[in-house]
Amino acid sequence: MAKERKQSATRTSIDELNESLSTMEQRVEQNKNKVIWYIVALLVVIGLGLGYYYGIYKSGQDGANEMIGKADMELLQSNDSVALAQYKAVAAEYSNDISNRANLSAAILLYQEGKYEEALAYVSDYDLEEELVGAAAASLKGDCLVNLKKYEEAVSAFDKAISTSNNNSLYTPVFMMKKATVLTELGKHAEAAKVYEAIKADYIEYIQANRLNIEKYIERSKALAAQK
Repeated sequence: MAKERKQSATRTSIDELNESLSTMEQRVEQNKNKVIWYIVALLVVIGLGLGYYYGIYKSGQDGANEMIGKADMELLQSNDSVALAQYKAVAAEYSNDISNRANLSAAILLYQEGKYEEALAYVSDYDLEEELVGAAAASLKGDCLVNLKKYEEAVSAFDKAISTSNNNSLYTPVFMMKKATVLTELGKHAEAAKVYEAIKADYIEYIQANRLNIEKYIERSKALAAQK
């Protein structure tokens, strides 16, 4: 895939809600989306690759495995449009764990293309509560909703990501930052302040690693809440 398209795909309306932040804080906002995008892509590719290996080379009896294996190969060769069509075909034709993975793969590719409504439809059909992939899928749903300006629904999606990620020190605060940013866009500044305070209390390593000025977020949210 082209480097330029990858960079644009990781940027959502969440970033654009914070254009007034300092340069360092803008970098954090951009990087958090790249991190979670990497999680989704990596874990899905691993999952699909193992499914392909065990499905085709071990059993050789599941048509869905063969179809999604071909889609995986196309994706690995950067033939995204072909892979997308094949993932869609698997999702439409089957109703099993393979089609479930196909839904998420299709959603990722559609999101990269900026087709947020369609991506939302596919990721909404994805069903997995696994701590990392499931949480990343919920976050992807939230990103789609943000780009569609459905902010209340986006907050719910990020709540799902937060709960599914099970206090993961690397990823849970990423989802919390996204939630707080959307709450700010909704004018719910007091709620946003509480989220930022929770990040400060529970995820100090994340704050330090990203050189995040969490106090600035808290103070800004409280100041805006006091003006209402």
